[in-house]
Amino acid sequence: MRITVFGSTGGIGQELVRQGTEAGHEVTIVVRDPERLPEGPAGAAVHDVVRLDDPAAVRAAVAGRDAVLSGLGSRGRKAGGVAERLTGLVLAAMEAEGVRRLLVVSATPVGPEAAGDPLVDRLARRAVGAVLKEIYADLTRMEEALARSATDWTSVRPPKLTDGPRTGAYRTVIGGTPRSARSLSRADVAHAMLALIDDPAAVKQGVGVAY
Repeated sequence: MRITVFGSTGGIGQELVRQGTEAGHEVTIVVRDPERLPEGPAGAAVHDVVRLDDPAAVRAAVAGRDAVLSGLGSRGRKAGGVAERLTGLVLAAMEAEGVRRLLVVSATPVGPEAAGDPLVDRLARRAVGAVLKEIYADLTRMEEALARSATDWTSVRPPKLTDGPRTGAYRTVIGGTPRSARSLSRADVAHAMLALIDDPAAVKQGVGVAY
């Protein structure tokens, strides 16, 4: 499969490139700052590097691809509209090129509360939501842009991210949120995104993922 990965210098993006390459996919990576691109076996297998701030290059990076995966988002507590703005650039490029399959990273608080969630989990989620309000507002606007688009999108919504290993042992709820969703490794977020590419049930859906 031919895939393009946006945000490939971040923790999830690096895992998407690594795991996608290991699975035999032809991977194109797109970065905001090429100097942040890590060296190593995953990078050696990548076919192209293009800058996200070059619209023509972004169109070329998605043209003819089977799927586009994005780990784009804020690197701190101040979102600055990063997810909405950059995902909008990706959507415009995909729609111009007629490419449909898109998977992006969002966050658990953007989705619905899990049915039967214990009070402690609901309170913790609301407390985190208050602290990171700007980031989640940005992600909400990003998801609204996805819903208006012509793409076959999937928004993958993990809880707190960790640097743990890939396990493949996590819960997935299409259109909802796993009960007591507390953490997930970046490696397993990438694993879930790659696994959902061919899942028709996940198209135009938010997907909650957690241990």
